[in-house]
Amino acid sequence: MEDTENDCDKVLEELRQKKLETASRERKLSGGEKLRKVVIPTEDGNGLNAVLSEHFGRAPYFVVVELSEGDDDVTVQTVANESEHFGGTGSPPDRILQFKPDAVITYGMGPRALNIFQGAGVAVLKTDAATVKEAIDAYKRGFLVELTEGCQHAHHH
Repeated sequence: MEDTENDCDKVLEELRQKKLETASRERKLSGGEKLRKVVIPTEDGNGLNAVLSEHFGRAPYFVVVELSEGDDDVTVQTVANESEHFGGTGSPPDRILQFKPDAVITYGMGPRALNIFQGAGVAVLKTDAATVKEAIDAYKRGFLVELTEGCQHAHHH
């Protein structure tokens, strides 16, 4: 039974990768120089050198990186997390969706946030990178996999 589950997991992972590759190709084939916008939760506001936050919704900052079709870093913007978790308004996903990202790169996130991004058509990609630069490099090289399940420990504290 365990072998069957492992085989299913492999097939599902291959399908997810093909879906990501197809989406990336479609984006590039849509005509003209198209920017891709990626948002990454971080512990500090140091742009590409910022350290990734372990807790998506409680990250003090979000780094927004826009990439051109040639994968050149076009702009890097650091914004403070002004969601309800930090005395502001709105949930972290709602705040991030204002930037109209194509993807969010993170260690993990709760099921509610994951569902919000999936419903908005934003890819949520899992990384183990230490810095934004490392995460972006892995993204450009196609090494990141789609996050399909939210962390079960992520709930309102």
